[in-house]
Amino acid sequence: MTRAVLFDRDGTLIRDVPYNGDPDLVEPMPGAVECVRALRELGLDLGVVTNQSAVGRGLIHFEDVEMVNLRVERFFGPFGTWQICPHAPWDGCECRKPLPTMVVQAARRLGVRPAECVMIGDGPQDVEAARAAGAVPLLLGSGLRWPDVPAMITGTRVMV
Repeated sequence: MTRAVLFDRDGTLIRDVPYNGDPDLVEPMPGAVECVRALRELGLDLGVVTNQSAVGRGLIHFEDVEMVNLRVERFFGPFGTWQICPHAPWDGCECRKPLPTMVVQAARRLGVRPAECVMIGDGPQDVEAARAAGAVPLLLGSGLRWPDVPAMITGTRVMV
């Protein structure tokens, strides 16, 4: 049974602007706001799991990421947890997707088991992280669209 939904941020909830540290550039993906609203109305806990290597690359500060995330929440409402990996790919950290650490931490923060989570993302690293944690991955694109997501998660048709 699904109790929580985790989202990748860039390219999933919002348009991907490489290394974005500017809240004014935040633009929701078409259909994402309505889908998140529908999932929230179903009583599901929601969280975000995101790699933000621009911090580790020295391109932006962590505070910039936080400001972008606040702007995301202005569109989507609050999320129960934000799991953020600020490391560059070469840092060898334990949290960067495709490793499962952030998915496991998000589930723990939401008070559920990873197996009770669906992880929605736009890339293979999101799918790999979900699978490694024991969560169910949903990959946007290649046929899956935002309006289809609530029905896939709940097994019932939800209007978005």
